Amino acid sequence: MENNISAKRMDRRAAIKWMLAASATVHLLDTKSFGQEADPLLKGYGTDPNMLAGDVPWDRTMTPAQLRTTSSLADVILPRTSDESPSASEVNVPDFIDEWISAPYDAQKADRNPILNGLAWIDRESQRRFSKDFHELGDDEKEQICDDICYTPNALPEYQLGAQFFTKFRNLTLGGYYTSNIGMKDVGYIGNVALRTFDGPPPEVLKQLGIDKAPW
Repeated sequence: MENNISAKRMDRRAAIKWMLAASATVHLLDTKSFGQEADPLLKGYGTDPNMLAGDVPWDRTMTPAQLRTTSSLADVILPRTSDESPSASEVNVPDFIDEWISAPYDAQKADRNPILNGLAWIDRESQRRFSKDFHELGDDEKEQICDDICYTPNALPEYQLGAQFFTKFRNLTLGGYYTSNIGMKDVGYIGNVALRTFDGPPPEVLKQLGIDKAPW
């Protein structure tokens, strides 16, 4: 992917590459992150969160205005491309981000101010350029802002803080999308599915492990 590619023109395969690169360096996809260093007086998820349960033990803290900006920016990063590939907001990525930065754990609390400050920066920049909030802009106007911050090494000095925010926000957006049912289907993940029969490991796997046959 070219360094100056527009955030909106990121296709799904490129998005997956971004997600994998992010997961190698941040805690985003660490399944234990929700169980680390929580306030002992707060009831948490433990180390195996059910993000779809709906019984979140803490209040979500983003305002309606922040959620509007979150939805608009997430949809720039992952827009709808077909019925099988809906936009980020259509799979509730804004709710994921809201729940993430509202969590009482140290890792999530550290993301709260950068995300909220970045959303405020996006709206200020939008007002400065177009006299509108970000969610009110057309696609071309949104892309103009995102193109200036979507790749940190190329960002001008005045856009460095915006670019750092965009990197973190993009990682959360991709993490939220590709851990949803639709996102997992998009990448071909078929784990946690009941099988009628199990014929054992494929022969090529056994050969790679130096085993003639499965031990059962």
